Amino acid sequence: MQRRIQISSIENKPVVSFNTGLDPRSFARTKMSQSLIEQGYIVYPNGSHKIWKPAGVNDVESIMHVWGPLYNGKRLDLLIEDVCSLTQNSASQAALQAVVLWIRAKLFLGEKHSAQNPGAAFICTENENTEHPKGSVFFSPPNLSNRCLFIEGAELDRNNCPDLTGLDAAAFCAGVMLYTILTGSHPYPTSEIYQDMREGVFLQVNLAAPALDEKLSELIQSALLLPVANKKQSISAVEILTNFIKILISKENKMNSISSLYKPLSVAKEKQAEREKKNYLFKQKLAVKTKRFLVRNKIAVIAVVSILLFAGIITYSMVAGINQRPTTEGMPSSSVIHAYFGAFSSLNHIFMESIINGADKSDLNAAITLMATVKMRQAYEPSQTHLIPAGSWKDNGNDLPAPNVFGVTDVVLEHLIGSEDSDMMVYRVNYLLWPYNENFHITRTDDMTLKRDRKGNWRITEIRRNEK
Repeated sequence: MQRRIQISSIENKPVVSFNTGLDPRSFARTKMSQSLIEQGYIVYPNGSHKIWKPAGVNDVESIMHVWGPLYNGKRLDLLIEDVCSLTQNSASQAALQAVVLWIRAKLFLGEKHSAQNPGAAFICTENENTEHPKGSVFFSPPNLSNRCLFIEGAELDRNNCPDLTGLDAAAFCAGVMLYTILTGSHPYPTSEIYQDMREGVFLQVNLAAPALDEKLSELIQSALLLPVANKKQSISAVEILTNFIKILISKENKMNSISSLYKPLSVAKEKQAEREKKNYLFKQKLAVKTKRFLVRNKIAVIAVVSILLFAGIITYSMVAGINQRPTTEGMPSSSVIHAYFGAFSSLNHIFMESIINGADKSDLNAAITLMATVKMRQAYEPSQTHLIPAGSWKDNGNDLPAPNVFGVTDVVLEHLIGSEDSDMMVYRVNYLLWPYNENFHITRTDDMTLKRDRKGNWRITEIRRNEK
C-alpha cells in the first residue's frame, strides 16, 4: 500500500511529504493551497512544543505534494499495525512505548487542536538527532493529514469517535490503541464501527484480556465508554490519560514491560474466562441485532404492534362482553319465562337474546324495532315521555290502555310436560300484550318449550303462538 504521509526527498533534501493525490488543476479547484497555512506541533519530552508549518508544494509526476521540515520518527499507526501482524513481544513493546509518548504529548498540548488520527502522528523512539530527541512527538496538520489518510485507504478512522473533541477524543483514542496492543485485536472490527462506538458495543477488556492488570483494564474500559450517552463516566478524560501514564511508566521513569502488565491465570480461571467471553459475545450479538432491527424497521414494527394491540383490545372486549352478558344461570324454568316477558316489556333485547336458544325471534325483532322508533321520536321530540312497561304502569294503579305504555300483563303459566330435574319443560302461557301508543290489547297463548344448554341453564327453544 502506498503511504501518503512519509519521509521523502524534495530538492535533494529529506522532508515530511503529504501526497494529496490531486493533479495541479484539482489541487487549485479544491483550494488545497489553504493547507499551506495549517499548522502542526512538535512536542518535546520536557513539555515544550513548537509549531510546524508546511514549506511548499511540489509537483511529482503531475501529483501535488505538500511538504515541510524533516521530522525523523515512525508513524504511530504503523507501529500499532505491527502488533496485529506480528507476535513478537518487541513489536508490542515498541508500540506501547509510542502510545505512552503520544498520550504524554497530548497532555502537554492540553486542549490545543492537534491531529487525533494515529496515522498523523510521528514518534521519535531513538536518539537520532539533537533537534528531535527521543520521546518527542510530531502531530501533523489535521486536515491535510486526514485528506492523505483518506485516499490512502483509511476511509474509516478506526481509532476515533467523531462525536468527541479535545482531551475526550484523545482519551478515547488512547483507549482504542491500548486495547489493540494489549489484547491483540481491535475493539471495533465491524463495518458499523461508529455505531458500535456510540452504543458501547465491544468485547469488555476484562474478557478480551482476563490476565491484564485490573486497574489498567478498568481505565481502558472507561475510555471506550466516553462516547456512550447512557453510560456517563465518573472519571474525566484528563484523569484517564494521567492514570495511563502512571500505570505504564515506572517510578524510575522507565517504560514498564508488557509482561509486567499481566498476571498468571490458572487453567481453571482461563477456562472460566473463555466461557464468560463466549456467553457475553452471544448475548451482545443477540441484543445488538434485535435493537438495530427494531430501529431500522421502526415504522413496520410500530404498525405490527399497533395491529396486534388493536386486535388484543377487540378480543378482550369481545370476551369481556360475552362474560358480562346476562344469563339464566340459577333460574328455574318458570322464572325464565317471566324474565323473558319482563325483558320484552322493557325492550331489553340483550337479555331476551340470552334467554332464547333456537326459538322464534319475532318478539326480539319487535323489541329492537320499537326501541329504535322510540329513540328517534325522542330525538325529534325532546319532551316525549319515555316508554313505560305495561306491568309497572298497572302495578301502580293506572288504567290500561295508555299512551307511551307497552308490554305484557296478566301472565298465567300452565305446566304441561317435564320437571325441574329433567332436561326439558313445556308451558302454556296466557297473557295480554299492550301495543305501543294504541287503544287496544292483544290476547295471546304461547306454548313454550325450554331445554337446558351446555351449562345446565334453562333456555327457550321453541314458541308456538296463538293470538286473538
